Amino acid sequence: MRFQLTTRTGHPDFLDLPWNEPLADWEHERLIEMPMGIHRHVVRTVRYDHRLYHLKEMPRRYALREWRFLRYLAEEEVPCVRVVGVVSRRETPDGEPLEAALITEHLEYSVPYRLLFLRQEHRTLREPMLDALVHLLVRLHLNGFLWGDCSLSNTLFRRDAGALAAYLVDAETGELHEELSRGQRQMDVDLAMEKSAGELLDLQAAGVLSPEVDPVELTEELQTRYERLWAELTTDEVFADDERYRIHERLRRINELGYDVEELELVQDEPGLTRMKLKTHVLEPGRYRRILRQLTGLDVQDNQARRLLNDIHNFGAWLQQAEGRALPESVIAHRWLERSFEPTLEIVPEELRGRREPAEVFHEVLEHWHRWSAEEGSDLDLFAAARRYADEVLTVLPDERVVAPTEAEEGDEDLAGYLPDHLADTDRIRAIQVAEDAHRDG
Repeated sequence: MRFQLTTRTGHPDFLDLPWNEPLADWEHERLIEMPMGIHRHVVRTVRYDHRLYHLKEMPRRYALREWRFLRYLAEEEVPCVRVVGVVSRRETPDGEPLEAALITEHLEYSVPYRLLFLRQEHRTLREPMLDALVHLLVRLHLNGFLWGDCSLSNTLFRRDAGALAAYLVDAETGELHEELSRGQRQMDVDLAMEKSAGELLDLQAAGVLSPEVDPVELTEELQTRYERLWAELTTDEVFADDERYRIHERLRRINELGYDVEELELVQDEPGLTRMKLKTHVLEPGRYRRILRQLTGLDVQDNQARRLLNDIHNFGAWLQQAEGRALPESVIAHRWLERSFEPTLEIVPEELRGRREPAEVFHEVLEHWHRWSAEEGSDLDLFAAARRYADEVLTVLPDERVVAPTEAEEGDEDLAGYLPDHLADTDRIRAIQVAEDAHRDG
């Protein structure tokens, strides 16, 4: 068997897979079925112990191109799937050449847009999904990356402290530039609007998305939100000598969006007026994530990090008042982990821990704790709230660590009661697939 395999360390060697056969013909014990969006290539999923990997068959030059792009985006902390390896120079036993295969690790707790709409009412998804897609596009463009294939199908979503975080899945059509022109950025946005509108129309055809929703109007809002965020992060701002406070206001707004400004340039074009210039390459996302990781070692998403940091500060204020002395932030964070975060997660039964990732569980416990306390007019015990959350809320939520179609086809009772109109996942997934097949073939 002839092939060339390049993989990153810390993963299986994948040498037991039948690389001398086309992926479509594989019959192997490691293969499992996973829900997939519309793909122009054959995609299969394999399991190694508790880890899942997606294999995508494609021409060698595209596979190597996507391998480089995904590694670059990961280094720049742009949310994307983690690329693990690439297999090229494959041949059949008869010496016939086969296409290369790209290997990516399954993104745990990620949900395709179709299942999000199956499990949540569209009104609750509108704002988070638009914002997530816009932030992803902006982060790509700030790094000089032209996606060229932005769509809901090419994006995975993870829950992020009540919001959503969007992750890039396919990068084979991308282009990397030192800086994108306005026309290039607009082309990416236009494509995202066009494809997303078509995918939402497919959902309507399948009876999943309400007829009240106008997919075109919804995707046009993506353009508005993109322009607003891009302007906030990159537009020069002119202010008078007595308006220097506007520098701090602008930096604060950018920080609140989850970005850092490592340096800025102030230019005085004429007496009394100063222009503040922000260059795209100095804007870096993940400020709150980095702070939380330094304090606690936890690696979570942006909104989750902000939520956990707020709770650490609240915990620190209580702790310092109780002990009557000031404490270093590192000590407060360590005690928060020991006395609040970890004990709360331990309350969740083992069989329910795959339904939300740990940081999201803690965020949702805090949300319910505050709401229940307000309803009762007094503070509940946090751990009592965690037990109630596990018993009343988490038990009826679907498992999102790994979303598998076989579970839905067996008629998961927990899912049935959680759907917007109480239809079984089975019929609705099939209806969506029929609509998507028609979209792809037509």
